[in-house]
Amino acid sequence: MTLSLDQAVGLTRTGDLWLFHGHSVADHAIRIVTNAPVNHVGMAVVLDDLPPLMWHAELGKGLRDVWTDSHHRGVQLHDLRDSVVQWTGRYGQRAWLRQLDAAVTRAMEDAVLRTIARLDGTPFPSTAKLVGRWARGRVRRAAGAELTYCAEVVAATYAAMGLLAEDRPTNYYDPGRFWSGDDLELRDGARLGAEIAVLT
Repeated sequence: MTLSLDQAVGLTRTGDLWLFHGHSVADHAIRIVTNAPVNHVGMAVVLDDLPPLMWHAELGKGLRDVWTDSHHRGVQLHDLRDSVVQWTGRYGQRAWLRQLDAAVTRAMEDAVLRTIARLDGTPFPSTAKLVGRWARGRVRRAAGAELTYCAEVVAATYAAMGLLAEDRPTNYYDPGRFWSGDDLELRDGARLGAEIAVLT
């Protein structure tokens, strides 16, 4: 199944995932080390009368962070459509949408906002440090909070929403853990749908 970008943005709700596959050296390194089909993941935030937003972490600072109304690297909250256009256009990546099948309550939305307030602006690690953080997480050793990468941001937000158990550190997760080929265990009957290719 495929959707246009406008169709996908129109269907996106809080908790939906956006996954990306690129061709840069860093993209390849992330996929090879983690044995994952994708190298980036972000989570949609769609609240009240705000436009759909993308909550993720990246090295670039080309888009305005909606939370701080500034341009910075690291963990950011962007306009969703602008973010996907940047990742598929400027970064030359393929994009997929995975929809969350769960009732997102007001309490869960509040947890998302608290997580944004806590993590926004946290620096993104270098590729070497990213791999090191992930490797520590695979043996269930938490990494410090001074840096964070995209899958950690999504895992922390899902945990705050009550969708993921907190028995694993956030650095246990890589982008591929949020791909359908992996066995991501969500709580209370929540499920993620199959990947939908998004054409831009």
